[in-house]
Amino acid sequence: MISTATIASMVNLSRKQDGSNDTAAFANDVAEGLSQEQKTLPSRYFYDGRGSKLFQQIMDLPEYYLTRAEFEVLTDNRQDMAAYFSGEGFFHMIDLGAGDALKTKILLRELEKQQSMFDYVPVDISGDAMQQLSESLHDELPELKVEAVVGEYFQALEWLQDNKSERKVVLFLGSNIGNFELTDSKAFLKSVRSYLKSGDRLLMGVDLRKDPQVILDAYNDAAGITAEFNLNLLHRINRELGADFDVNQFNHYALYNPQEGVMRSFLVSKLEQQVTIKATGQSFSFDAWESIHTENSHKYTLNQIEDLGKECGFAIEKVFYDSQRGFADVLFTVS
Repeated sequence: MISTATIASMVNLSRKQDGSNDTAAFANDVAEGLSQEQKTLPSRYFYDGRGSKLFQQIMDLPEYYLTRAEFEVLTDNRQDMAAYFSGEGFFHMIDLGAGDALKTKILLRELEKQQSMFDYVPVDISGDAMQQLSESLHDELPELKVEAVVGEYFQALEWLQDNKSERKVVLFLGSNIGNFELTDSKAFLKSVRSYLKSGDRLLMGVDLRKDPQVILDAYNDAAGITAEFNLNLLHRINRELGADFDVNQFNHYALYNPQEGVMRSFLVSKLEQQVTIKATGQSFSFDAWESIHTENSHKYTLNQIEDLGKECGFAIEKVFYDSQRGFADVLFTVS
């Protein structure tokens, strides 16, 4: 049976390696991005308390098919997935980018139902999200042993190094792999692979290529929640770094390139303006209609995913699709 943990031990804040909660690192990353000829801001800073709540709203939007599709995949295949995970005894389930773990809870409940021997290690950059998740798991699955880690993916992978001898199932759901550029996705997966051994597995969510308009609508919803989510990044910089962005003078802009299979999000200055950031002592000038690149989301073919996995030391064991075959959770083994 799953061992019991009290809520006091659930959130391990001693593991807090969250660059987004480190003001100096946040300021440095913002200054570096805005100093480039083509301005950028790191998407990892979307998820402060307000940003996390907005993203929860995005997942409920009619246009945002991704959550529903993966929810269907996990619901319809939960028994098979649990059997793959637990067939060889005790394991750590490590959930990278866990958020509220709404989808992961489908698997957690099934594993508990099958009386699997495991513990759960959710990892997320948002300390607020991890606190809330730990509390909800304590209420919903009180016997589940949980150790939440607040940190970025690469930093949090150090947890794997500390427990390399024990079997692991790593979850990377929600098509989060799509937020990486190709070279970075390879580096990330190779890093994950370096902490795993024979018998370990990776379950990775992948958004597959489809009607370009369907994809574009998902990142530019009619209600404007995605726009608010993108613009919240400027509010956060104002609040935490003492900047003076006039947020009303920026627009959210989304663009999908079907040849590259890349969805890109931008913040676009409506006019010529200057922004000062007290935390860095710098000012940044914007031309009218100059953009800040904030996020990429890559869409894949299954062949691309198979090749990516193979290059990084993984082999596909099983592919679980939704009914439209527009989203897949791909189960990899260590090759």
